[in-house]
This record gives sequence, C-alpha cells and structure tokens, in this order.
Amino acid sequence: MMKKIFYKHYVFLEEINNLIKENLVKFNNLNIIIDIDEKDKKGLENQFSIIKFAKKNKIPFLFKNDFKKCIKYNAAGIFIDANYKKLTKPILLKKNFYIIGGIHDQLEYAQKIRQTCQILMLSPLFFNEKYSKNKILNISRFNHKALNWNIKLCALGGINSKTLKKIKLTKCVGIGFKKFIFDSKIKKPAYNLM
Repeated sequence: MMKKIFYKHYVFLEEINNLIKENLVKFNNLNIIIDIDEKDKKGLENQFSIIKFAKKNKIPFLFKNDFKKCIKYNAAGIFIDANYKKLTKPILLKKNFYIIGGIHDQLEYAQKIRQTCQILMLSPLFFNEKYSKNKILNISRFNHKALNWNIKLCALGGINSKTLKKIKLTKCVGIGFKKFIFDSKIKKPAYNLM
C-alpha cells in the first residue's frame, strides 16, 4: 500500500468569506499567506478578518513582502515574491520564523538563497491564465529543478481539483494556491482529493 504524503498547504488570501472559511478548515497542514498590498480601509479590514480567523483556528499565517507586519502581528513567517529583492534581517525575526520565496527560474533561485529562504515556491507548474503555455513547467521540468536544487520546493500555479492528483508525481513538500480555495466541491479532509 502506498504511503499517504501529507503536504503543507499554502493558500494566498486577499479576502475571507463563508465559503473560504468552510474550505480552509478542510485542509491539514494549512498556512495562510496574507496577500494584501492595499493600505485602504477595505484592505485593512480584510487583513484583520483573516488574522482573526487564523488565530481562532490556530492556523499559522504569513504576510507577503512585509517584514514589519510579520513582526507587528507575530506571523509564523513571510512569503517574498520574485520581485522582492531586499536582503532579510534575521536579527529582527523570532527563532522559528520561516522565509518562503516565490521563483520561476535559476536567477530567482540564486536571489532567494541569498535572502535566506528555507522553502521555495516554484511556478507555474500547471496552466493558468497568468502565464502563456510555453512558460508552464510541467511535472518533468519541475522535478528536474527539484533534483538540482538543494532546497524544499512547493508546487504553485494552476492548482485545482483537476490537477491536484498530479502533485503526487512531483518532488515537492507543499502546494500553494489561490483560486482553488473558492471551489465549492472541496471535501474534508482535502488531502483525500489526491
């Protein structure tokens, strides 16, 4: 019998509603990445609602590209995207704080290693509207990079109920997604979809 793999799940949230709340609690090993750049009233309200939900349900949360917010709200870590170029200041961070980087290629890989990332999200694994078909990694190219890079990799890009089963074919430790959390057909526990 094949051993079940328990992947870490990272969901990028800009907002939270009842459907998202119902789906979030269906995942084990879940982490929320708060992906809100706006500093307007609505953005701040969304941010507060996500933090409140995460704390109530004991779900670790991270901020995207904002170390100040991570320190202020005692976040579990930070996600720094491919465009974030500043070096980190580990002296300001708590002991178990983790840094996840978003990458697409070898140059970005080298940058994120300099930024002391412990985990990298490599994208796009599957097709999605954001990228043209020739930029999609597919499973073989993803695995080739995983073998050559000495770091934990997460799959990101085009993750949905149709592509989720293919994650088993990759050499990854986690899955990152954004739109998939809006799927009303997610069943509990979500890893059984795989």
